[in-house]
Amino acid sequence: MDYTALTFAILYGFGLNIAGGLLTDLSEWYHNLEKPWFQPPGWAFGPAWTIILGLAGWALYIGLTEAESAAQYYTVAAAFSINAVFHFLWSPLFFKFKRPDWSFYENWALIASCIALAFVLDPVSSFAAWLVLPYILWTCFAQAINFKVVRLNGPFGSRAEEA
Repeated sequence: MDYTALTFAILYGFGLNIAGGLLTDLSEWYHNLEKPWFQPPGWAFGPAWTIILGLAGWALYIGLTEAESAAQYYTVAAAFSINAVFHFLWSPLFFKFKRPDWSFYENWALIASCIALAFVLDPVSSFAAWLVLPYILWTCFAQAINFKVVRLNGPFGSRAEEA
């Protein structure tokens, strides 16, 4: 067992899950937003993200332990690091700054980084690449929710104050 890879995989999965939970402020502002009809109930997000990030952490472990070269290893590590940054940024943009419009645009980068994970992992392990498919699908679904929140509630920021 590669404990360094395991540590990174656990930190990635649990770290992003915990950070996302701590940065999700279900304030009065959030509760007053009009949500799309297809948004799952609030309780579903925690288990969904736990499973998705757990699978992605498993994919990271496989990618790091089955990499055939240092270049492949560092490419996997870099792809997951970039993804972690984009994943982390979404919650503060949406909840802390109350800018669903900004989080909508940022989420395109998150989706791209999720797709990049699959492409980076595939030469190492097609199984690991498939493990990130739920992440790709969920971020696309979350983008649809985010889009509808923006459409139903915008404008945000200074434009909202002028209206």
